[in-house]
Amino acid sequence: MTAIKHALQRDIFTPNDERLLSIVNVCKAGKKKRNCFLCATVTTERPVQVNVVKVKKSDKGDFYKRQTAWALRDLAVVDAKDAIKENPEFDLHFDKVYKWVASSSAEKNTFISCIWKLNQRYLKKKIDFMNVSAQLLEELPKVAEESVPSGENQNVAGGDEEVVDEYQELNAREEQDIEIMMEGCEYAISNAEAFADKLSRELQVLDGANIQSIMASEKQVNILMKLLDEALKEVDQIEVKLSSYEEMLQSVKEQMDQISESNHLIHLSNTNNLKLLSEIEFLVNHMDLAKGHIKALQEGDLSSSRGIEACTNAADALLQCMNVALQPGHDMLHAVQQQQQRFSDLREQFARRLASHLNNVFVQQGYDQSSTLAQHSVELTLPNHHPFHRDLLRYAKLMEWLKNTDYGKYEGLTRNYMDYLSRLYEREIKEFFEVAKIKMTGASKEGKKFATLPRKESAVKQETESLHGSSGKLTGSTSSLNKLSVQSSGSRRSQSSSLLDMGNMSTSDLDVADRTKFDKIFEQVLSELEPLCLSEQDFISKFFKLQQHLSLPGTAVGDAEEMDGGVLSRSHNPGGPQSISSENHMIRQMMIKIFRCVEPELNNLIALGDKIDSFHSLYMLVKMSHHVWTAQNVDPTSFLSTTLGNVLVTVKRNFDKCISNQIKLMEDVKISKKSKVGILPFVAEFEEFAALAESIFKNAERRGDLDKAYLKLIRGVFTNVEKVANESQKTPRDVVMMENFHHIFATLSRLKISCLEAEKKEAKQKYTDHLQCYVIYSLGQPLEKLNHFFEGVEARVAQGVREEEVSYQLAFNKQELRKVIKEYPGKEVKKGLDNLYKKVDKHLCEEENLLQVVWHLMQDEFIRQYKHFEGLIARCYPGSGITMEFTIQDILDYFSSIAQSH
Repeated sequence: MTAIKHALQRDIFTPNDERLLSIVNVCKAGKKKRNCFLCATVTTERPVQVNVVKVKKSDKGDFYKRQTAWALRDLAVVDAKDAIKENPEFDLHFDKVYKWVASSSAEKNTFISCIWKLNQRYLKKKIDFMNVSAQLLEELPKVAEESVPSGENQNVAGGDEEVVDEYQELNAREEQDIEIMMEGCEYAISNAEAFADKLSRELQVLDGANIQSIMASEKQVNILMKLLDEALKEVDQIEVKLSSYEEMLQSVKEQMDQISESNHLIHLSNTNNLKLLSEIEFLVNHMDLAKGHIKALQEGDLSSSRGIEACTNAADALLQCMNVALQPGHDMLHAVQQQQQRFSDLREQFARRLASHLNNVFVQQGYDQSSTLAQHSVELTLPNHHPFHRDLLRYAKLMEWLKNTDYGKYEGLTRNYMDYLSRLYEREIKEFFEVAKIKMTGASKEGKKFATLPRKESAVKQETESLHGSSGKLTGSTSSLNKLSVQSSGSRRSQSSSLLDMGNMSTSDLDVADRTKFDKIFEQVLSELEPLCLSEQDFISKFFKLQQHLSLPGTAVGDAEEMDGGVLSRSHNPGGPQSISSENHMIRQMMIKIFRCVEPELNNLIALGDKIDSFHSLYMLVKMSHHVWTAQNVDPTSFLSTTLGNVLVTVKRNFDKCISNQIKLMEDVKISKKSKVGILPFVAEFEEFAALAESIFKNAERRGDLDKAYLKLIRGVFTNVEKVANESQKTPRDVVMMENFHHIFATLSRLKISCLEAEKKEAKQKYTDHLQCYVIYSLGQPLEKLNHFFEGVEARVAQGVREEEVSYQLAFNKQELRKVIKEYPGKEVKKGLDNLYKKVDKHLCEEENLLQVVWHLMQDEFIRQYKHFEGLIARCYPGSGITMEFTIQDILDYFSSIAQSH
């Protein structure tokens, strides 16, 4: 191992200016046994660097090469694996864990001891030695002693310095002398004792020569000793002089110490004076208010723009002086306390003056606006508050200053503003709604009065009741006219019926005009209210410095109840920051207090419109929905959005009530037992409702509400048409069903209501079925006996009698057939058809114009029966030569001549 160590030192570490201190032969754990050496080295130059180097034998020869090097300072843990038993395995934790197996436990212990010593000397670093016994650490020097040669033993055991000097390399001259000596003694290698004896003899000769040389130079030694004595005397003299110099310097030192202390005190005094000057300048610069600002705060004109600007600048300067960040101890200065008290007095004085002036402005605004109410009372417009807002916004910065400095007065101004403005707005809004009501009722009354001129007195009475009575009826005019048309008797072609039709037309036209006018009035009301509320809310936000943000969800509009006492329901720490939600809540509370009469007045106006004509709820639902949608797009939690949303609920209830009342009217319809039914009034009313609703709800936001109402109404119409048809005594059931469902189908086809497509198909099917039933039922009467005869023939065939054997039946022989046929000659048939035409004409109403349709279908059905009878004669009475008394061409002529004659 020693030879390998010297070879590694010579070949690898000497060229790199390094000394090898310890070596261990290792191989990697768990892998193929490929040996290498771990070496502990230090550099010869300072600062000393300690490394752990991995050296392995080259694959191409017997020389060694340096493979990897780690700095010892990067070593974190040395794990010896087992502190009790001998174990050659150990781990070194650098950037990762390296597992090694030493060739012997002694080599491992020697290497670990060297690492420990190098760490103690050069690094003073906490390397964790794990699984190394305390006894081993204590005996590390001894282990090192036993594991190194004698020449190095002394270095390792001698202390920290000997570790560095463990190996001294021979210089070139020493190597040359040794080589010469070895050449002169060739036997030195083979006979070491003879070589040692020779060296000993030569050493003795050299010692003797040295002694003789020393004795020969005794004279020089004496001279040298004399010189040394003289030097000692000179040294004593120098020491005496140095002592005197030291005493002198000691006194100078004391004086210099005193000067230094004096300079320190002067410097300290200057520093303190500079700091004091800096503090005084700070206080003077930041707590000195200009005389102009003081004068503006005390006497500034708050009514002029220039005075307001001066007061605003002075108030800001005062606020800066009051909010200056004082250093600890400043507030204990008497001058600072006096200045702060002066600022407080100025603030209180100016806050009182500002609050008083603004209160006067609020009061004056009420008087000024009251003088303009007269000119707005005729027109449906609300007074414009923009000039007032523009004048007040000049004080916005002063209001912000008041909010930050004296929240009590700010809150008082807020209450006063709400009190004055709420009374003003209440007066304006109530007068505005009174004008709207007058325009609504005035227009309606004039229209009703004109419409009722051609009517009977009872009809006029019904109109008046429908106008001023409950809102249960859909329309006053149409409901009364339809009832009148149901209860009227006699022919529809009479003069009185014509007058009623004229009255109905004019009333319908007037209803449309009144409703259109009402729609415009209602839209005007909403259009006037919306900008008024938005401008006031925007002004409140700017004037009172309240941030408008979306409120937290779930905040109820009922918070207005907290405002009844006139105190804002929020706690505020003067000067403290307000949360966004509380400021938004404060805006909403102020708007609720100021416009507390808007929602009741809107509800009253809606009730009046619904009372005049319940169809108005359709207009109101569309308009209100549109305005709510617009308001929610701006701010879904604003006062306007919430208020219109609440009113929209009322409008929707009125709309639902209108639908329910119309269905109830359908159920309560009573028909005359003496006159034919015709088109039922609620069917006509549904047509009017649908046409009106389609025109109103075109491109509306709440189309779904109308679709639901359609479904309820059409179901009610279907049900009550069948109910009336079943109760009808004058008009056949099929006629009532046919005519009304034909009218419903025509209405739905014309209006093209998408949600009623299924009902349109159902109405068409019912119309077709009942038309067919009515035609078949009516045609059974002109050839009644012939019908009964052939029904008996078909019954025999159905019982199993062969068709050619039917003529042998006593009741259905050829003689009986001829007898029945002779009863229906062509003349009688035509007479029966003429009577049938007259009867059908009495059954059908003129509005639907179904007479020709029914007559044409009867012709087709009669021809079909004729062909059916001829077929039965041909099959059941073959070769008998029996035929009908008239032909198909005769039938066509009969139907055509009868239709033309009527």
